Amino acid sequence: MTDPDTLVSTRRSLHAVAELVIAGPQFREQGKIRLRPTSGGFGGAVSPLRVDGTELVTPDGRFPLTGSCRSLAAEAGVTVGPPDSYPDSGHDPDAPLAVDPAAAGLLAAWFARGDAALRSLFPDVEPVLWPEHFDLALGVDEVNYGVSPGDAGHPLPYAYVGPWEPREGPFWNAPFGALKEGDELPDVAALVEFLRGGRAAATSP
Repeated sequence: MTDPDTLVSTRRSLHAVAELVIAGPQFREQGKIRLRPTSGGFGGAVSPLRVDGTELVTPDGRFPLTGSCRSLAAEAGVTVGPPDSYPDSGHDPDAPLAVDPAAAGLLAAWFARGDAALRSLFPDVEPVLWPEHFDLALGVDEVNYGVSPGDAGHPLPYAYVGPWEPREGPFWNAPFGALKEGDELPDVAALVEFLRGGRAAATSP
């Protein structure tokens, strides 16, 4: 099992790469901030840059996720920095990256599981990996469904259902709606069951 602190430090580094090295340059060049899960990690919706395990993959080669986002962006031939379409998330482009291979693999598998579950439940809606929160989500009938690798309020992976308008009832166990720990959702079927339960709870009278 990956140490929780290692998982958190890896998640923070991957989030920084997602925002500063992929989403920011993509937005400045293409006007889009959206990212997507890819084999072994994640990448731009229209940018060719992607993360595979512990490497940044570019049209010109593969570069280890070491050094800083600034040095990594220079190797990739892009200008480091977040998109300016939302408030800066505060990632330091000069902070050292710390990406553990096992933790990166776990998070890549979590995004892949979430992508499969969301597509199974909502086949006509494209899930989006949003760089500001680094979560994979979609919205249907004013309810957000998604998976997060963790954040400041809840540091480890979790799945969530977030109605735009608050709901009442036993399903809703979080201020924004409902969440369930990732380690309680070991496969796509379990994740689909949780999200389907959220859909039913959100639409019940």
